[in-house]
Amino acid sequence: MRRKIYDRLLQWKQEKNGTTALLIEGARRIGKSWIAEEFARNEYQSYILIDFSKAPLRVKDWFDEYLEDIDTLLENIQLHYKKRLTPRRSLIIFDEVQKCPRAREAIKSLVQDHRFDYLETGSLISIKKNVENIVIPSEEDGIDMYPMDFEEFLWAMGNEVLMPYIQHQFENSKPMGDFHREAMHYFRQYLIVGGMPQAVAEYATFRDFKKVDAIKRQILRLYKNDIKKYAGGLAARVSAIYDALPGQLQKKEKKFVLAALKDEARMREYDSAFFWLEDAKLANICYNTTAPNIGLQLNEDRTALKCYFSDTGLLISLAFNARGIVSNEIYEKLMFDKLEINEGMLVENIVAQMLKAAGNELFFYLNADKENVDSRMQIDFLIQKKVITSRHNISPIEVKSGANYTLTSLNKCIKKFGQYLSTPYILHTKDLEIKNGIVYLPLYMTPLL
Repeated sequence: MRRKIYDRLLQWKQEKNGTTALLIEGARRIGKSWIAEEFARNEYQSYILIDFSKAPLRVKDWFDEYLEDIDTLLENIQLHYKKRLTPRRSLIIFDEVQKCPRAREAIKSLVQDHRFDYLETGSLISIKKNVENIVIPSEEDGIDMYPMDFEEFLWAMGNEVLMPYIQHQFENSKPMGDFHREAMHYFRQYLIVGGMPQAVAEYATFRDFKKVDAIKRQILRLYKNDIKKYAGGLAARVSAIYDALPGQLQKKEKKFVLAALKDEARMREYDSAFFWLEDAKLANICYNTTAPNIGLQLNEDRTALKCYFSDTGLLISLAFNARGIVSNEIYEKLMFDKLEINEGMLVENIVAQMLKAAGNELFFYLNADKENVDSRMQIDFLIQKKVITSRHNISPIEVKSGANYTLTSLNKCIKKFGQYLSTPYILHTKDLEIKNGIVYLPLYMTPLL
């Protein structure tokens, strides 16, 4: 299916012209291998894909034996895969490169040889086991790949005109009018199905939530097995966090409470487990910042965080029925907003997912001051302008899943930190509106922030 990352691969090919390799990193089952081969098929005269999850041992051994003899290494690869490559017109793909760290290290010599272009794909790239005893090549550019975003979902559903219209209305601060209901209908489908390509393809073909749910559960089992297999001594803690996420997100205050895992648990015991989930791209971590002003990272407080699922569709499958398939009836109630649950966890999770996919780092602001009520507030998300200025740099974002809500925290934030703030936003289920200096946006406009 059509993915935006393809354009970034084209840009790399044109701008770098073989002077760097490109590593596509992301969680499993998000389409890394597919997009790499699609790109190779369309943009090169010929290509070879080496899947290190399947490659025989002798192929992996060549990267040890012939690292100083590039001619023999490349000749062996072409003989084994029975394909002849053409200098400067061919691509070699190192698929699942984390399973052969020496191949990743060989990138330096291969790029310097400049005969072919090199594309790598991988998951769990930065965990200790996959970088031990190798030198990470400086000739390697990196790009993160995420589940399909809302526009890519629309493309898969055969609608290529809605998102340009949404963007036009956003840029001109105009409501969607007659098309708001249609856009929200698509958004709720995206919320339920999620952005895992296999699940989206199934839904686009059959419109059957039960079939989609079966695919999502397969992916969840794969992820849980990966945690057991690759997290090493952290496996128990990583699994505990992963399994606890639906319950944590169900709470009104989404900050992760470690006591839910173990009495008297401390962040120093679990911080590596959170980092592992983030590195594996299985979760999106949102850190507290002690002051919503210039340079959010400068005030980052890593002892307080919110942990979101990487894909909201997977979250639904994990949250609603641990013993089997989620029924079409439950999905249909979700679809039409008839299920009596706290939808806030799903809506906030998908906002985090969309903000992350759009290139934003995730931050929130929490002040639990017990003495000063004017200082006590929680802002769901803070994003900063791409170009940092001396002031008016940070946009506070509040996410509202219901029709009735208050703005207590946002109003306090504007009053106290107004000198640092850019446009404040409310993301809600209604149409675009601007009132009292606050911009109210429909949830499907989140990727445009």
